[in-house]
Amino acid sequence: MLYFDQYPSAAEKKSAHTLGEEPYIHPSCRIKDSSVGGWTALGEHTWLVESTFGDYSYTAGNVQIIYAEVGKYCSIANSVRINPGNHPQWRVTQHHMTYRRANYLLGEDDAEFFQWRRDHKCVIGHDVWIGHGAVIMPGVAIGTGAIIGSGAVVTKDVGPYEIAVGVAAKVIKKRFDDETIARLLDSEWWNWDRETLEQNFADLLDLDTFLHKHTKQAIV
Repeated sequence: MLYFDQYPSAAEKKSAHTLGEEPYIHPSCRIKDSSVGGWTALGEHTWLVESTFGDYSYTAGNVQIIYAEVGKYCSIANSVRINPGNHPQWRVTQHHMTYRRANYLLGEDDAEFFQWRRDHKCVIGHDVWIGHGAVIMPGVAIGTGAIIGSGAVVTKDVGPYEIAVGVAAKVIKKRFDDETIARLLDSEWWNWDRETLEQNFADLLDLDTFLHKHTKQAIV
């Protein structure tokens, strides 16, 4: 993992290339206080703020990820927002002058409010596919292997290998049966090192082959 505490310098803004141990970060990205794994790609105009971004994950572009943990092998489509900022609806006015006070010469910014936002982080598992324009609301957890449909607004947790669509998003089905899901989760293939991945890559292309070679049969 590489750690960034400020926006990338000019030297860190790379042109497109084959992926490798160092993350590819488009020059237009804005990254602050975040960790980015290897074999990753952050598409144009991606924001990553106080977040972790796991190995092999990527964004297509125009993505905002704030106060979040994103696992490995995640596929994040264009225009996705993860953890958009909530406003203080309990106050007389929910306008951001009530917490971004310095901008309006109304005193110091409301540190307690920003910490409240941080405390409601989003957690995205491994191998999650988030479709175009989806929004993952503060505090939501998305399980490993899940699919979030395009345009969904996710207000509640989504379990492993579940498919959720709509506004507000609802789970419509699971990708596999419960036994298969349990075996895939137990395999933790996303934690394979590079050598193991290269040796067994073909097995990831066929479910039956993978289950036979890399998982234990459930005891009935």
